[in-house]
Amino acid sequence: MADNAPAPDAPVLFFDSGVGGLSILKPARALLPNMPVVYAADNAGFPYGTKSEAELTARVPALLGRLVERYRPRIAVIACNTASTIALAAIRAALDIPVVGTVPAIKPAALASKSRVIGVLGTDATVRQPYVDRLAAEHGADCTVLRHGSAALVAYAEARLRGEPADPAIPADALAGLFDQPGGERMDMVVLACTHFPLVEDELAAASPRPLAFLDGGAGIARRIAYLNGDAPWPSDPPSGQAIFTRRDESMSALAPALAGYGLTQINVL
Repeated sequence: MADNAPAPDAPVLFFDSGVGGLSILKPARALLPNMPVVYAADNAGFPYGTKSEAELTARVPALLGRLVERYRPRIAVIACNTASTIALAAIRAALDIPVVGTVPAIKPAALASKSRVIGVLGTDATVRQPYVDRLAAEHGADCTVLRHGSAALVAYAEARLRGEPADPAIPADALAGLFDQPGGERMDMVVLACTHFPLVEDELAAASPRPLAFLDGGAGIARRIAYLNGDAPWPSDPPSGQAIFTRRDESMSALAPALAGYGLTQINVL
């Protein structure tokens, strides 16, 4: 083993403002079942989608620096489109380990769209980013790219994972934000550009007035983790993962059953 190779028990750190990053963790766990995991949810800063670029660029790299210092991960996964589209360069500059970002899956959507009308459903902060402009220009120049931000759908996904009732109109309202734009009647692909949204993909599909294809980047991120890890060893047995929150509150215990379903059986506060 190379001198600089991580120890087998060095975890992969998954980071999000809340529980949306579980949609990124799931395919990574499926591909790499023996991967040790630390899942960090910045519930003290939640939600990110309504914060300014300056707030997130200041907060996220500093918080990740603390997490890396404490948990010594081999790779950090920014399992949050908002943090990735705003602060990824600052995060990479602050950390001395490989960093994987999560960006809207506009390229595969453009490759697959028959109607050449693509929806991008994310947070308010993500859908206004120049990064999304660049992705649309580079990969969907011949497409109409509609965008809509829904803070309500983020809160809906969090409530559903806590086992709480949530307004069933919210997924339909989120899709209406795309359908009601010029060209929306021809949309055939919806990019789920917030990691919370694949967690409620079934509800979105049920709420849609007609069939749509939903795309997210989870499987590609899993492959990227495997590539960056290379030949570095994993533990011989699947380890239990831990979830880290940045503030102690009642949501931690409410989320425990859902977190356990993703292999996160330990819950702690940073």
